[in-house]
Amino acid sequence: CSRRVIAAWCGTHEPDVRELAGEHGRRVVATVTAMKVRFTLLGLLLFSSALPLGAGTREPLAVRVSPAVSFAPANLIVRATIEADAGNRSMEIIAESSEFYRSSEIQLDGDNAPRTNTFEFRSLPSGTYEVKAILYGADGQPRAQARQQVNVIANGAGH
Repeated sequence: CSRRVIAAWCGTHEPDVRELAGEHGRRVVATVTAMKVRFTLLGLLLFSSALPLGAGTREPLAVRVSPAVSFAPANLIVRATIEADAGNRSMEIIAESSEFYRSSEIQLDGDNAPRTNTFEFRSLPSGTYEVKAILYGADGQPRAQARQQVNVIANGAGH
C-alpha cells in the first residue's frame, strides 16, 4: 500500500478514486465512496442483528431461567423482570413438569417494587419443565405471563 492509500484510510486525503496494488502487481481501482457505503451497511447489519427480537417494545414481564439444561437433582435460578407499574401487587413463579410441581409467590409494592426478582428452585428431579412467571394486579387477576422451558436430565446414578 502506498502513503496515499494510508492517508485516505486515515481521512487526511479523500479523493473519490484510489488505486491499490493487488496481488501479483495487478492494479485495482476502488471507489472510496462505495467502500464507505459498504462499511456503513455492514455496520448497520451487525448492529441490527445484535438487537433482541422485539427491541424497542416493552413487555410488562420477562423470565430467564438458568441453566436451560442440567442434570438431576437440579438447582434452577429464575430471574423475573417486571416493568414498574403502580398496579403490580404480586408475582408467582411456577416450575412444573409432568410429575413435579413447585411454586413461589412474592408480594410487590406497585411501582416501588424491585425491577428484577430472583427465585431459586432446589433439587428438582428429572423432567421437562415449564417455568412460568405470572404478574398479578390489585384485583388479583393476572396482568402478564412469561414462560421458558428447561430440561433436567436424569444423571444415571441409581436409575
